[in-house]
Amino acid sequence: MHTYRIGEAAALMGVSADTLRRWVDSGRLTAERDEQGRRIVPGPALAAFAREVARSAERDNPGSSARNRFSGIVTEVILGDVSAQVEIQAGPFRVVSMISRESAEELKLEPGVPAVAVIKSTNVVVETP
Repeated sequence: MHTYRIGEAAALMGVSADTLRRWVDSGRLTAERDEQGRRIVPGPALAAFAREVARSAERDNPGSSARNRFSGIVTEVILGDVSAQVEIQAGPFRVVSMISRESAEELKLEPGVPAVAVIKSTNVVVETP
């Protein structure tokens, strides 16, 4: 069974180590102690918790069939004649999208604006570190 140290689990969840510790201390997430006394999170427990967090977010937005949603902040908008390149920093993830210039203008996208990248894809590549 794979286990994660608190910092590793926090990075995977996109939160601070302090937030993850609070989740463990409150009983929302299971953790154990390793031989050195450090808290570790069992991989299956972290996966189940991440799934529940994602499902609760989906319940908050039932009006979409897309399941891949990344909340973040617009960091760059490059307007072309017809299209716009929009860059969003969503936690540790950089998401770049090409949309119509008209859409970018209607949404008033500019650096500093909060945005959600909603991704619906038929092809997703999965890699292991």
